Amino acid sequence: MALTTFSRPGRVNNAGDANTLFLKKFAGEVLTTFETNAVFKPLHLVRTIESGKSASFPVTGTAETRYMTPGDNLLTDSVGANSYLSGIAHGEQVIDINNLLTSSTFIAKIEEAKNHFDVRSIYTEEIGRALAKKFDQTIAQLVVNASRTAVSAPKKAGSGSVNIGTGAGITGITIAKGIYDSAVKLDQVDVPDDGERYCVLPPDHYALLVQNVGHPDKANAVGSYAKNSIVEVAGVKVLKSNNLPSMGASATAETNSLVNYNDNTTYANVGGVVFHKNAVGTVKLLDLAVESEYKIELQGTFIVSKYAMGHGVLRPECAVTLNKA
Repeated sequence: MALTTFSRPGRVNNAGDANTLFLKKFAGEVLTTFETNAVFKPLHLVRTIESGKSASFPVTGTAETRYMTPGDNLLTDSVGANSYLSGIAHGEQVIDINNLLTSSTFIAKIEEAKNHFDVRSIYTEEIGRALAKKFDQTIAQLVVNASRTAVSAPKKAGSGSVNIGTGAGITGITIAKGIYDSAVKLDQVDVPDDGERYCVLPPDHYALLVQNVGHPDKANAVGSYAKNSIVEVAGVKVLKSNNLPSMGASATAETNSLVNYNDNTTYANVGGVVFHKNAVGTVKLLDLAVESEYKIELQGTFIVSKYAMGHGVLRPECAVTLNKA
């Protein structure tokens, strides 16, 4: 005969589910958000300064040629528009340091003690990743801004955009053609073809490009259909990122930001970017760092991730946007 009354250590007050109080088996792994695939950091110019509020990048124009009439003096004969001497224009591009960008959190000691796995290291990583993602998003947005920039000499205007279709009309063929057409645009404004040209696509467009067996360069492409990878198209290195501003962006400056990195237009049709490393730049005053401190008055640990940097367009002609329209 079965016993009806006995101690059940898994029940609350000897009632309810017999397994409620038993410790759940901890797998030893904590599921956190996957680290964002930040790709833009090595794809642009970065300068570090020890102090100051900004950094200046010099910009120079181009020289001219003219056939010489026998007997003329190159220094004195023919002036103004007919001068033998080239009046090379000079300018500068200044990038200002923005306010300190931060991501922070607080962990109460009592709740940390109750937990059966360490969350401090996880939270530290997460707030660092948040800043890394913001960095990548800003650079991606500035590449698009560069392609749309209208400037005066000695600078050159942005190289505009190339349409790759819309909706179901976007295929691996149209994307590959867009990259080729973008490379031509860069060639036409003398952007160096020196191995520093890049194309960054959102994951869906990247997959279409890999799957396409009919694009002009497929026979010589370096990549793998099985591994979903492709290295180059038209001499342009191809990468993928979730940080392109293709989901739209606010046209207003962010709270407490000294610099507005938006160009006051929509980013909804951005389907990728093609650019040279000189298109945009970053100036670092304080590199990414994480600090933590136990606060006695709050009985917990305060964690802050931060950096102080500035970003800006350097050479607009070095950028082309792939438009989904």
